[in-house]
Amino acid sequence: MRHRRAPRASRDWPSRLRGLAVVVLVVLVAVLLVRTFLVAPFSIPSASMARTLQIGDRILVDRASYRLHDVHRGDVVVFDGTDTFGGKDPTDYVKRVIGIGGDRVICCDRQGRLTVNGDPLEERKYLYPGDAPSELRFEVVVPEGRLWVMGDHRSDSQDSRAHLGSPGGGTIPADAVIGRVLAVVWPLARFGGLP
Repeated sequence: MRHRRAPRASRDWPSRLRGLAVVVLVVLVAVLLVRTFLVAPFSIPSASMARTLQIGDRILVDRASYRLHDVHRGDVVVFDGTDTFGGKDPTDYVKRVIGIGGDRVICCDRQGRLTVNGDPLEERKYLYPGDAPSELRFEVVVPEGRLWVMGDHRSDSQDSRAHLGSPGGGTIPADAVIGRVLAVVWPLARFGGLP
């Protein structure tokens, strides 16, 4: 009596399933590595960065570039505000870097402009329409290894100015920066790099 062989498709099924499981595992590991070390998505919960970023925007954040170079003035960054802005609870913030270690940031000069090391900032491109550079007057020297950050919608932003009396004088540690905002990826109507 001859034994009937199982059809080839049914014999290959377990090996195909193992192959699919390996592919899925490799993809998941790749996504995890990319998200951990290269880029990560974030969502904008408030209007503090309007007109640059709107409530509900989904943004892509470059997590790798600050491993290669320092944070620059004007960068829009995501940072962990735990122990500085958000108390003890982990909270991420998105703000624009105005001053880096050693900078003297003053508001405001006779023309009402923010100055960094005596040079007025040209903020018309990103400052929310109708907002002054700051209603609060201040003068700070940013400690080395720290950053002075402000929202683009100055009248609706809890930023370094709101924490002048806190440890660090309103500045955040540079190593709290998660990454630099690269682009808006959602909604599609706003898709693209930052202005």
